[in-house]
Amino acid sequence: MRLALGISYNGQAYQGWQSQSSGLTVQDKLEAALGKFTQQRVSTLCAGRTDAGVHGLMQVVHFDTPLARTTASWVRGTNAFLPKDISVEWAQAMPPEFHCRASATSRRYAYIVVESLVRPSVDNGRVGWVYKPLNLDAMQLAALYLLGEHDFTSFRASACQALSPVKTLQRIEISQRGAYWRFEFEANAFLHHMIRNLMGCLITVGQGKHPPEWVKQVLLACDRDAAAPTFSPDGLYFLGPRYAPHWGLPERTPLFDGLP
Repeated sequence: MRLALGISYNGQAYQGWQSQSSGLTVQDKLEAALGKFTQQRVSTLCAGRTDAGVHGLMQVVHFDTPLARTTASWVRGTNAFLPKDISVEWAQAMPPEFHCRASATSRRYAYIVVESLVRPSVDNGRVGWVYKPLNLDAMQLAALYLLGEHDFTSFRASACQALSPVKTLQRIEISQRGAYWRFEFEANAFLHHMIRNLMGCLITVGQGKHPPEWVKQVLLACDRDAAAPTFSPDGLYFLGPRYAPHWGLPERTPLFDGLP
């Protein structure tokens, strides 16, 4: 049986998603919990790897298993062996042709940023921070230049292993609620550090250091040195992938709309 799981996690204590020799990643903790629950070695694939300090609201993984359990049992049983900052939100049996990464039509992220003269305390690690005021109109104008299919080399980390820098950015939405800003991004796929680098440029425009048109120049330069510094991973959330309706998988979890 092929099983899909929806995973949420607070990434502050972990060295990202992907398994490492240290064992201090979300994937390592999940596979260890699955191994204890099933008494078998379990290897998972994920819909989108996240960096150290990045959170997940609906990471989707899949794996194959000979074991027959109810979906509720997979959720409760695995959670019994997970640390408190990682949870299985749902489980669903899938046909063998389903692939959590290849079957995804897009991936979604949100950045939550607090605008404050004082650095975050209670929200430390869960929000990004800017102390200079942001201009919504300027950032929205800048975002328009980024939509569509482009070569995003200027927003690509040097360690990126993607075969092509060409991606299609389908949606950027920016909103404000009190001191909190929410930036949502959706694309067919993202390059390594692409969102953090996009955020660096949007924040730079929002603070008036460059006009919105500067983002177009950065994009066309196809040069990482043309862009702003990479924004902090604090406040970055993987909202999860989207799938075609026939797979019958959730598009969101209760946490999805619970961010500031």
